[in-house]
Amino acid sequence: MKNNRSIYTASVHAGSEIKEHFGASSTPVFNASLYRFTDADEGAAVHNLQKPGYYYGRLGNPTTGALENAISELESAEAAVATGSGMSAIAAVFAGLLKSGDHVVLPASRYSTTGYLLNHLSDHFNVEFTYVDATSAANYRAAARENTKLFWIESPSNPLLNITDIAEVASFAHEAGIIAAVDNTFATPFNQSPLALGADLVVHSATKYLGGHSDLTAGLLAGRADLVQKAREVGIVYFGGSIAPQAAWLVLRGIKTLALRMERHNNNAYAIANMLNEHPSVKAVFYPGLESHKNHEIAKTQMKGFGGMVSFDVGGAEEAKRFLNALDLVAIATSLGGVETIAQHSASMTHAGLSPEERAKAGISDGLIRMSVGIEDPDEIAADLKQAIERI
Repeated sequence: MKNNRSIYTASVHAGSEIKEHFGASSTPVFNASLYRFTDADEGAAVHNLQKPGYYYGRLGNPTTGALENAISELESAEAAVATGSGMSAIAAVFAGLLKSGDHVVLPASRYSTTGYLLNHLSDHFNVEFTYVDATSAANYRAAARENTKLFWIESPSNPLLNITDIAEVASFAHEAGIIAAVDNTFATPFNQSPLALGADLVVHSATKYLGGHSDLTAGLLAGRADLVQKAREVGIVYFGGSIAPQAAWLVLRGIKTLALRMERHNNNAYAIANMLNEHPSVKAVFYPGLESHKNHEIAKTQMKGFGGMVSFDVGGAEEAKRFLNALDLVAIATSLGGVETIAQHSASMTHAGLSPEERAKAGISDGLIRMSVGIEDPDEIAADLKQAIERI
């Protein structure tokens, strides 16, 4: 981070260009799709990247640029690109860095739409992929082939909160000339720094914790400048996955309180995970902060905090439905990372598109509840969960 700022200071000031914006403390929203030039020579220079500047809204905007600078600082990245959603950032990586015949290794337990995208690329563009148990870094090495171009890491993973040893997988990748990319959405830069652990790229669904208030859709990609540029060229220039300046501004505003919110998310989730772990009616709890977690020691090594996500098993699909329907304070909703606590039934919601066999292979049971723990009073969250569990 700039001048070795702490995450608390960086979150407040990252991306700010006070002098360029006439002293405005809040980065202005530039609602412009075109930019005028003083003369034809300047227009040509900006178009041909011989001079910094903007000329068309899809390709760049001062508000978007401030957001890209902010995530570059928070992730200690060479460059960054902001996109219209987390999936557009992921798609920019796959489409920008892979070609027909290339091979990807990724976790069996992962964000479902990442898998759906790879299915599409496999069916239509001959991109090959292999799912592995990502809780053992050695499985990435074992799955690598001569045509492997990308190791995709999700840590903590969605929805089981599996942990991957990022440094070890990145080391394997670099030995073989493979790109290591990490979806850092669940952890955020507050809890984890994948690039410092050796990863080449880091992706965020900024819709989640970076925005933090369930009121925007956005994605971010940061890392090695050459790789980011390739992803930008395809994802933004060709596919048009750019972010609107208003959404970029909302993410910038959300980042200012990121450190404070994540501190609270971490503390609340830790308390809730321990409460659930001690409840006799809960079959299993998945949270990297628990000593019983399979990769707790790795999580302690590579994470500064364990995040705000907790998953737990209440037995079966009917039990999960009764539990959700009994909630009062906690909302039934998809997505995550907002200030409010929400819960969902993964098997019938985000991962409903997987077959029962595929869900079983990924470890997603019929009774699995994924919960994004908010910043409310933890005792009140716990009380709502307990009364709902009693009504299963």
